[in-house]
Amino acid sequence: MERSKIAPNDIRALKAQGGIPVLTAYDYPMTRLLDEAGIPVILVGDSLGMVVLGYPDTTHVTLEEMEHHVRAAARAKPRAVLVGDLPYQTYATPEQAVESARRLVAAGADAVKAEGGWALLPQFSAIIQAGVPFCGHLGMLPQSVVAEGGYKIKGRREEERAALLADAIALEKTGAFAIVLELVTPIVAGEIRRAVNIPTIGIGSGPDCDGQVLVTPDLLGAFPWFTPKFVQPKVRSAELSRAAIQLWMEEIK
Repeated sequence: MERSKIAPNDIRALKAQGGIPVLTAYDYPMTRLLDEAGIPVILVGDSLGMVVLGYPDTTHVTLEEMEHHVRAAARAKPRAVLVGDLPYQTYATPEQAVESARRLVAAGADAVKAEGGWALLPQFSAIIQAGVPFCGHLGMLPQSVVAEGGYKIKGRREEERAALLADAIALEKTGAFAIVLELVTPIVAGEIRRAVNIPTIGIGSGPDCDGQVLVTPDLLGAFPWFTPKFVQPKVRSAELSRAAIQLWMEEIK
């Protein structure tokens, strides 16, 4: 019997049980594999800029590139909620935010994710009012990495802690169905989890979140040229692939 499609609101209900797994996919085969494994949320993240397209950071990813990869992932027809990242400078105004979100939905996304808090609430509210499910993203914001001069842990200072809590509560009130917390100090991540009634999905923010998200090539050791400090690959697939390729080369000589 075919399993029923998971809806974004179903993810809200998973907060009570915790342990929500989220992984990234950028194409048809990986989306299909993750869905068959039972991952409930699959993110077509703008992290594809680095691990697929070879950019130095996510700020180079275009909306057209996100549409391309969302379409590829959507062709797997996943039961999971397929979330598409709104890329850099595609949600500067409420009107632009809605248009960008609609384009990802037209490409096959079930929901969209964007980075930011209070300052961008008009854009996020417009997306939700347009009928597009929305996931927030707080803490270290990859699309701000150039402006901030690197990837920095958030929540160490009291003003950061207070701002993160206020942003999370505001995102929930606006209608977000979940919030990604990236590189937030574990203590503050736990405070945020207890302060909101929607799931918090951590990445490098410690165990006190309702779920965890990783870039799948990091988890599988498929991008050996850089591995974040908080990731412990479960397999070294790049090494296995290299060995298989070299074995084949020897066989055909």
